[in-house]
Amino acid sequence: MKSVKFLLSLAFAVVGMTALAQNPDFSNDALYGKYGATPEEREHNIYLLNFFNEAVGNQNFQAASGYLKQLLDRCPKASENIYAKGATVFKNKIARAKSVAEKKTYIDSLMLLYDLRIENFGDHPTRGKAYILDRKARDFLIYNPLDHERVLELFREAIAANPDPELVAIYFKQLTDYYREDGEGSPDEIIAEYQRLSPVFDGATGQAAEYKDQFDRCFGISGVASCENLETMFKEKLAASNNDPDVVAQAFDLMSRAQCDSEFYFATAELFYKVRPSAETALLLAEGFQNKNQFDKAITYLTEALAVEKDNVEKEKLLVRIGVVQLAMKNYAEARKAALEAQELNPEDGMPYFVLAQCYGAQASTASFASQAIYWVAYDTMEKAANLLEDENLKTTANTLMAAYRSAWPSKEECFFNEVQVGSRYVAAGVPTTVRCIR
Repeated sequence: MKSVKFLLSLAFAVVGMTALAQNPDFSNDALYGKYGATPEEREHNIYLLNFFNEAVGNQNFQAASGYLKQLLDRCPKASENIYAKGATVFKNKIARAKSVAEKKTYIDSLMLLYDLRIENFGDHPTRGKAYILDRKARDFLIYNPLDHERVLELFREAIAANPDPELVAIYFKQLTDYYREDGEGSPDEIIAEYQRLSPVFDGATGQAAEYKDQFDRCFGISGVASCENLETMFKEKLAASNNDPDVVAQAFDLMSRAQCDSEFYFATAELFYKVRPSAETALLLAEGFQNKNQFDKAITYLTEALAVEKDNVEKEKLLVRIGVVQLAMKNYAEARKAALEAQELNPEDGMPYFVLAQCYGAQASTASFASQAIYWVAYDTMEKAANLLEDENLKTTANTLMAAYRSAWPSKEECFFNEVQVGSRYVAAGVPTTVRCIR
């Protein structure tokens, strides 16, 4: 393959020399002015450019670097490809450097090459200054990532020229990583940069939306996104944007990650639910209002979400949460109804049984044998819950409640006087169970 490339490059060189042999008019400034000041210089530099292209094509980077230096000295405006291929030359030399000092020299040369390209081709309509600064920043991050100050400086220059979403996301990740991992920078700086650069993502869709998610995620895990800081920041942003849905979503996402629970957070969460209702948000709101003992609000959100939810997995989660909240409100009939519906959707989930068992336990008492027998149903149902639950804390609670229900079973004498035998079938609270006695 190398021999083929060599032959091809040799052919191109021959073509170039053949063209030169056709006595071109190097005094024509319009055609050849960029190659030098005199016809002799122009002819010589065109040969240099051909030799440079040939050397790069053959991966003879040592020879190419010599031609590159001459081209940059003699005719820096001759061709944009001098800089594109020159970058390839220096990247190869960086990769093959035998010492840190040698590597640094080649990195500096690569950066200088970008500066010269801006000087000579910075006005290119598509690959001008903004494009070149973008490449310069990315390459410096690749080849000298430990020079944090310079990395950030180059990315800021590139962003100032063109605030590309991907570029902003890369820059902000570096900024927040340096703070989290190395203690560099300050919370004020990160918050200020987040506010300054957030508008870059306004109306972001497709790939840009993914970069926005990365940008927000970096801010959320930076450690500076405290609830107090976020509240201060978003009170101003929400007011200024007149509760723009994108700003609401951003505020809700970041404050959720920070596990905020202030009144402002829940007000923002309610705004978010209005513009983007979902079972997940309804569950979050319900849990928050439940923790604040605002049970009616919790039920309202859960019921609204259930009415529009189509996915059975999500519906089951909503029904379980409704059961839990109704249980807390001592609305046992409603809690039982929700738990039975959830059980029908997913009989392998322990939570519906966990709620049901407590409904039965609340209904049972020692006032009569019939109501005392409901403890059998409560015990049976809680046993199913304990076998299916994955959360160890809930399992412990289930086992504790099972012991309490068992201790309330009828005695042998009570079973005898009510003419029931141990092991026989019995229906309590409309649910078939088995007779069991204690003492």
